[in-house]
Amino acid sequence: MKKGVIIVIAVLVLLVIWGFSGYNGLVILNENADAQWAKVETQYQRRFDLIPNLVNATKAVLTQEQTVFGDIAEARSHYANASNPDDKAAAASEVESTLARLLVIVENYPQLQSASTVRDLMTQLEGTENRVSVERTRFNDTIRDYNTTIKRFPRNILAALTGFGERNYFEAASGSENAPGVNFE
Repeated sequence: MKKGVIIVIAVLVLLVIWGFSGYNGLVILNENADAQWAKVETQYQRRFDLIPNLVNATKAVLTQEQTVFGDIAEARSHYANASNPDDKAAAASEVESTLARLLVIVENYPQLQSASTVRDLMTQLEGTENRVSVERTRFNDTIRDYNTTIKRFPRNILAALTGFGERNYFEAASGSENAPGVNFE
C-alpha cells in the first residue's frame, strides 16, 4: 500500500513539474514571437520615418503625381490605427504597394534620381526594405517554432488548457507579386 501511494505521488509530482515546465516553455515561445514582431515594427517605423522625407524631396521636383502622395499618407494612417499584428501586417502591405508606385515614379524621372537628397533617401529606404524582409523572415521562423510546439502531443493538450492558440504568419498581400504600373498620360 505504501509503495503504491509513493508511486502515485511521484507520478503526480512529475506531471506537475512537466506542466510547469511546459507552460513556461509556451510562455517563452509566445514572448519570443511578440519580441520578434516588435523588431518587425521597429523596421516599419524606420521605413515610415523615411517615407515623408522621400515624398517631400520628390514633391520638390515633381508635382503631377499627387495621388501617390495622398495614397502614401493614407496607408501610413491605416498602419498607425491598426491594433494587432495581423492588421498592422495588412496596413504595412498597403504602404508597400503605394511605396512601390512612388519608386516607379522616381525611376522614371531622371532629374529625381540625380537629386542627391532623393538618391540618399532611396539608398536608406532600400536598406530599410532589406531589414524589414529579414525581420519578417525571423518573425515567421519564430511563429513556426511556436505553432509547431503548441500542435505537438502532449504539449497541444497543455496549450489548449492554458489558452495558447495558433498565431498567424506574416504573409504578403495578394497581388504584391505583380509590379505596380504607373501611367504618365
